[in-house]
Amino acid sequence: MSRIFLAAAATLLLTSASLPAQTIYPIDRAEILAGSKFDFKVELPEKIAAADIKLTINGADQSAAFGKATDYIEREDGKDQSALLLRDVTLDKPGVYKIDVTAGTLAKSVTWNVYDTGARKAKNVILFIGDGMSLSHRVAARILSKGISEGKSSGKLAIDDMPHMALVGTAGTDSIITDSANSASAYTTGHKSATNALGVYADRTRDVFDDPKVETITSLVKRKLDLAVGIVTNTEIEDATPASMVAHTRRRAAYDEIVAQMFAAKPDVILGGGAANFLPQTAETSKRRDDMDYIVKFKDAGYPFAKTAGEMKAIADKPDTTKLLGLFTSGNMDGVLDRKFLKGGGVKKYPEQPDLTEQVQAALNVLSRNDKGFVLMVESGMIDKYAHLLDMDRAVYDVIMLDNAVKLARDWAAKRGDDTLILVVSDHSHPNSLVGTVNDDMSKEPNLPLRERLGVYEKAGFPNYPAPDAEGYPSRVDVSRRLAIMSASLPDHYETLRPKLDNPNDPTEKGEEPGTFKANEKYKNAPGSMLRLGNLPAMMGASVHSGEDVILTATGPGSDRVKGSMDNTEVFRVMVDALGLGK
Repeated sequence: MSRIFLAAAATLLLTSASLPAQTIYPIDRAEILAGSKFDFKVELPEKIAAADIKLTINGADQSAAFGKATDYIEREDGKDQSALLLRDVTLDKPGVYKIDVTAGTLAKSVTWNVYDTGARKAKNVILFIGDGMSLSHRVAARILSKGISEGKSSGKLAIDDMPHMALVGTAGTDSIITDSANSASAYTTGHKSATNALGVYADRTRDVFDDPKVETITSLVKRKLDLAVGIVTNTEIEDATPASMVAHTRRRAAYDEIVAQMFAAKPDVILGGGAANFLPQTAETSKRRDDMDYIVKFKDAGYPFAKTAGEMKAIADKPDTTKLLGLFTSGNMDGVLDRKFLKGGGVKKYPEQPDLTEQVQAALNVLSRNDKGFVLMVESGMIDKYAHLLDMDRAVYDVIMLDNAVKLARDWAAKRGDDTLILVVSDHSHPNSLVGTVNDDMSKEPNLPLRERLGVYEKAGFPNYPAPDAEGYPSRVDVSRRLAIMSASLPDHYETLRPKLDNPNDPTEKGEEPGTFKANEKYKNAPGSMLRLGNLPAMMGASVHSGEDVILTATGPGSDRVKGSMDNTEVFRVMVDALGLGK
């Protein structure tokens, strides 16, 4: 079965690649901020002489709009396919631009909308991203952290209690289902892209670093307003969402090169995991393929370096600190359920990891020393990692942590007056649903078949987690009536309907056939375990993303643009409008 699937997929890719295509980047209906930089490219499906190619913009020769002629590539990638390319284009005048390309019998047109902004409204912008956060995650976080009685919540999450809300579509240029690279990139550049791509339109060339680039908000605010920029995450700092603030590549896994691009962009605050790709290959925990030491390079560029929560706070509290690099683990950081309660994952190896709230506080302390303002992106990224692993308990606790970080930022902003735009959004969803409760005393062997332990409708009742602590966390997840959050996308796995108290869930292991996965045998004999056959291709070893809209909430100057149904590229427009970047 897996061979058939993989063969079919390969055939589809080959067939698609061989179809004639005449492509223009930026794509049709692109929304482009006036004065922002982008690369312009035309890909022709065959070799065509330069004299036979005509390119106009609004009926005039393209040099009138771009100020210079495009470069002609006779044989791109050594193949009989020509291209036109022009790097670092800007269009300063707002309006509709119609691009027409004719080449022999071939013709293609696209239309762009170049928009400006009003005057600057916000001094600062904080974008919170709950990676992979679904509606069920939010509801579960509210139930656990605020409580519920007789059908009414006993409180609201800070991420929900905002004056403006919208639904955001997340599809990419290549699929209705997005990944964190092109979805986050839509927020940070205002342009759509393809799966795995960051800050580029994914083109046909072999080189994953020469694709047509679009300018990031990091570059824009530094170039135009000299603002400070911060990137905060609890995943690897080179991972897709944080990388979207600086990176230009269609290969999100190119961590070494993304670190180099981060160094070139020089955000003022960089806090997260992922030290392995900063260290030279001779270091014990390194994952680099060269001898570059980017921790040393950042230090030489004036960045104090922290590898523990205590070091981070001490550096950030110094009144003269204006830059900060903090890398607290070699890979992803641990979620709050492990750090505060279970002590699983990598907590024993890295016992002094900061909480996301501590990272945000440190970032605010440093960034606010720039009198011109700042842009800060904060990701609670392990929500997504745990959702992929069907570890709903850990995912929900990290949503509570995100909520605490948002509350901290809102309280900080409230003391300053109305000068900070705060946005909270997911980059994509997961196909999870809260369907009821699991009724199961974990101190005993299950006495009912797995499916009969589910309570639905009136039999769901209410969960019996202990009252949350001051930060909103119940001290236990192994209670006898737990929330039942189910995924609609499943690999083969052994289901127990019980939280994993030792380490994060690891539902699959490598299958017998190359590139496939099977249920992880370590859970085969767990109490009440049952083999669940998956509904995903065997090549998928974890749950996958889903295509539903995600929720965006906002407060502060410029937040009134958040309403109704929006595209993910419009989140970028909300931010640049608040900062007056197109005025």
